[in-house]
Amino acid sequence: MTNRVVITGQGAFCALGGTADAVVNAMLNGTCAIGQMDFPDVGRLSVQIGAQIKGYDANALFTRSEQALYDPFTQYALIAAKEAMAQSGLTLNDALALQTGVVLGSAGGGLQTQDQNYKTVYEDGKNRVHPFVVPRLMMNAASSHVSMAHGAKGPCFTVSTACASSNHAMGQAFQMVRSGGAQVMITGGSDSMLCFGGIKAWEGLRVLSPDGCRPFCETRNGMVQGEGAAVFVFEELEHAKARGATILAEVAGFSMTADAADIVVPSAEGAARAMAASVVDAGLNADQIGYVNAHGTATAVNDKTEVAALRTAFGSAAEGMAISSTKSMHGHIMGGTGAVELLSCIAAVKDGVLAPTVNLHSKDPACDLDVVANTARENPVEAAISNAFAFGGLNAVITLKRFS
Repeated sequence: MTNRVVITGQGAFCALGGTADAVVNAMLNGTCAIGQMDFPDVGRLSVQIGAQIKGYDANALFTRSEQALYDPFTQYALIAAKEAMAQSGLTLNDALALQTGVVLGSAGGGLQTQDQNYKTVYEDGKNRVHPFVVPRLMMNAASSHVSMAHGAKGPCFTVSTACASSNHAMGQAFQMVRSGGAQVMITGGSDSMLCFGGIKAWEGLRVLSPDGCRPFCETRNGMVQGEGAAVFVFEELEHAKARGATILAEVAGFSMTADAADIVVPSAEGAARAMAASVVDAGLNADQIGYVNAHGTATAVNDKTEVAALRTAFGSAAEGMAISSTKSMHGHIMGGTGAVELLSCIAAVKDGVLAPTVNLHSKDPACDLDVVANTARENPVEAAISNAFAFGGLNAVITLKRFS
């Protein structure tokens, strides 16, 4: 017998807002947080827009000694995890601490730290760097610091699979709780790659838009990066019920596949297999899926490939699914994006409100499904899926159900 897994806490920090509620409200209001970026040497970039967190004061939240250890991606994860744990109401006593783990996703880890120190050594010509450079930039830094902050002594690691990192991480957390390997998992993802080196590298791929993120639109011309984190508390159902926890949604299914085809071009077949298998894993039928948070990057290839994959996976049932890309508002947060996007799936199954795809001027005929254009929609749904399709042909899909 497998355990049922529920979400009892959520936290978020990104350009749309400083809490999960603020981010969700901004999504449902169709707020677009994409604008001119502000950091050293941004004027040397061809692409200068992103969903950057503005007005952030690390001094208000972390001591100087903490900041010496925390790259921004770690800071954002800690902020989101603190909110999620507070909402869950969990106190990790000695026994529960041993049954509580942390698994987060990140594509860049401490990229800002890396970028700053390359500049220090190569451009400024200095011969020394801060002694904490390695602890700041390592991929597991956020997961490790979250585990220390909350005393979680169970499984703790980081998953890095490019844009699918958060979904792979949350899928692993789900499977651990479902199998009995843990009672509680703190999970999600974080990335902060908005710096000169981070954007300059992506410029080389020629997939960034210079003027906005317009998923499924005829005028789309590329993705726009964002930054931030979202973290959730996944908990075994009976444990949550026994302590009277408020349950936000049930994590019902997960699947992951590989295209084994191309390092950057997505495969409709691989994505379709992941979507279909996640729904089967949840014990659901395609016609029970009312909402899809699409990967929806606004690149020419991705959006039409994803629509084709939806049709392949679900056939005529795809016509009845509401689909949106919230990247149009919070940007592509890379390894953290799947976690931020899961917030919209929780809102869909819990509150029956569907986040829109904003900036849609005229729908691409190749993207002819219901993409919830520009305005949120009230529509009760029983179940939702969240798609993440990464470079390398790595696909990870999570299925949520309304808890009952």
